[in-house]
Amino acid sequence: MPDAIDFWFSTGSTYTYLTVSRLEQVEAATGMRFNWRPFSVRAIMRVQNNSPFANKPVKMGYMWRDIERRAGLYGLPVKVPAPYPLQEFDRANRVALLGLEEGWGKPYIVASYRRWFVDGQEPGMEPNLSASLREVGQDPARVVGQAQSDRIGGVYGAATDEARRLGVFGSPTFAVKGELFWGDDRLDDAICWLKHGRLVA
Repeated sequence: MPDAIDFWFSTGSTYTYLTVSRLEQVEAATGMRFNWRPFSVRAIMRVQNNSPFANKPVKMGYMWRDIERRAGLYGLPVKVPAPYPLQEFDRANRVALLGLEEGWGKPYIVASYRRWFVDGQEPGMEPNLSASLREVGQDPARVVGQAQSDRIGGVYGAATDEARRLGVFGSPTFAVKGELFWGDDRLDDAICWLKHGRLVA
């Protein structure tokens, strides 16, 4: 099995929209493989007393414009500002985790982010939650029930603990060969590191 890049992400991270919306195209174009790893970046930030945007209006204004610019670069639709921060952050991530286990997670995550950044509907809440699940052929009642189970909660907590041990502090983060690359704009660096073991011009 070829080496892969671990893609650590939290639904609820705004910049992660730029990554999830194009990652499968990046895989096809580069031949790289990515392991999608949901975790609670909020839990890690809380320990670090890190509140990135919510109470910083100038920084938040920059963030929305930056996302808008980069979405234009990638040809992605976007309507900002989007609802932020999310009210059902953990539910959104637990559903994503279950979906990745069962094989429908990637298209669900992309659909959920699209509804967030194009339609203004929060992930993990209605109407985004049910509409995105039905789009990928899943029954919302079954999925939400399983996502709220103790088993999924344990897996989610363990993933967050693993991310913390690795030194992950933000989303998206790409982990490859012991190196961490934080931010959607570091995706090319992560790919380069997997190919060459270093950054090359």
